[in-house]
Amino acid sequence: MPGIALINARVHTFDAARASASVVVVEDGVITHVGDQGDWDNPRDLPVHDLAGRTVVPGFIDAHTHPASVAQSDWHVRLPWTTDVDELLRYIREYAEAHPPEEAPFLYFEYYPTAMFAETQPTKELLDSAISDRPCLCQDFSEHEHWVNSRMLELMEVTRDTPDPVPGLEMFVRDEAGEPTGLLREGVHQHFVDTMYAKIGWTPPRELTPERLAGFFRFMTEHGITSVFEALVEDEQGVASIAELDRRGELNSYYEGAVRFRSREDLPEAIERLKKLDAAHGGPHIRLNTLKLFLDGTNESGNSAVLAPLCGHAEDSGARLGEIALDEGQLADCLRDCNSEGVDVHIHLVGDRAFRVACDAVEKVQGQLAESAEDWRIQVTLAHCELVDPADMSRPAQLGIIVNWTTHWSGGYFGEGAQEHLGRERWDRMYRFNEIAESGALVTFASDVVTSYELHRADPMLGMQIAHTRVDPEYPLDPATYPGSRRPEESARLAPEMLLAGYTINAARQLRQDDKLGSIEPGKIANLTVLSADPLTTDPEDLGKITVDAVLFEGVLVHGSL
Repeated sequence: MPGIALINARVHTFDAARASASVVVVEDGVITHVGDQGDWDNPRDLPVHDLAGRTVVPGFIDAHTHPASVAQSDWHVRLPWTTDVDELLRYIREYAEAHPPEEAPFLYFEYYPTAMFAETQPTKELLDSAISDRPCLCQDFSEHEHWVNSRMLELMEVTRDTPDPVPGLEMFVRDEAGEPTGLLREGVHQHFVDTMYAKIGWTPPRELTPERLAGFFRFMTEHGITSVFEALVEDEQGVASIAELDRRGELNSYYEGAVRFRSREDLPEAIERLKKLDAAHGGPHIRLNTLKLFLDGTNESGNSAVLAPLCGHAEDSGARLGEIALDEGQLADCLRDCNSEGVDVHIHLVGDRAFRVACDAVEKVQGQLAESAEDWRIQVTLAHCELVDPADMSRPAQLGIIVNWTTHWSGGYFGEGAQEHLGRERWDRMYRFNEIAESGALVTFASDVVTSYELHRADPMLGMQIAHTRVDPEYPLDPATYPGSRRPEESARLAPEMLLAGYTINAARQLRQDDKLGSIEPGKIANLTVLSADPLTTDPEDLGKITVDAVLFEGVLVHGSL
């Protein structure tokens, strides 16, 4: 593999021994020299590229995303963005009339704003008024609730006697008589939807072929991302296709995948599946050694696990504290089993009680292991952590827990929906990560995109802009209530230095890739991203305008030009 030298560059290395440089030399896919003009004389007569002051950073790492979900969503129908229920129903009705059942036997719409039903809840009867001749599903903007019509419930054979797979989380919302209302929480329909498909004699295009996944990874490459973590692997075909893209030389990315578990009962099966996937498809660029758990729901849906009662319920009601999948003891048992197997754990949680339970469980297991002279050898990552009690901010650092945040959520992406359940005081202190980082914890960043509808928001520069300004240019908050459409609090804005570290060296540590990726230093693999401007000196409002001029993957130019 030929070598190259990049000179006259503004290099942010994220190497503790040397923060900046102007020269990077790559030979045989590996960085062999990092320095300044004048301390390298090109002894091997390598091709030299003058970057004219452009910025070079380590290849970005998206530490929580969903390539398979994005690829499989290409048949979904995009809804107009409106909080007017009549306008939404009119669009659904007109779309159904233009696309009869023989053409579209099942209609899947995304998204309706969660705030559309702030004062009430969507019902099957309401959706029936727009479409009743076939199954129909509308996904809400939080991506954790679904609104379905009567026909879909009927075809899934869901009745008042159908048990909820995970009560309080994966569940059917019901009326006083126990009848499903048409509102579904989390992915509960996935347990029943195959029955519907069998009855209508149709299934959506599920095949996760290399060609179908290629677009996702091409987008990542074009935006400087050279490593991804898939936070939920549901289909072996997807991993096999990613491995095939790698064999073809079209992946241009390192890949880590996670398999879901729900309880200690299904944990052995999940671990076995994870290890089989890694044995079958793992390699130099592909690895599967992480399990995924959904510990609570979402703040917008009102089923996050919180320390103080949610709004509108009696103080003495246990359900008032939201829903949690496992208590401290149950989660501790799972973590200890994972530690015995050497399997890392990635936990979805958004409420402050879920955050505390996760920290308590880790602390409990670490104490048990210390008493028996056993090593704590796994990594636990808490994803989202939207609401954290101030008393718990320093616990990730104390316990070695990694915190992963979705940067493009930092402004108005989910609107004010969570206020209904949390109240204004708690809503104002959501999305705070500076205190966690300042205490010494590892904080990483990601896109968590799950549909082609939002793939453009996986651009790290857009995410950095929103996290730094707390303003979402696509979904601004009402400026009459929030000056400048900026989400409170001002002190929660994340600095560009922290954001760059979270997308590079910190994310490499989360994925256990920091021995070879994440920083620009001799001996590491030459995954490099060349930017049109320096994020550390660019006006905050213009961070999203920074483009990726070139990407090197293992020393090979895979996008753009030098």
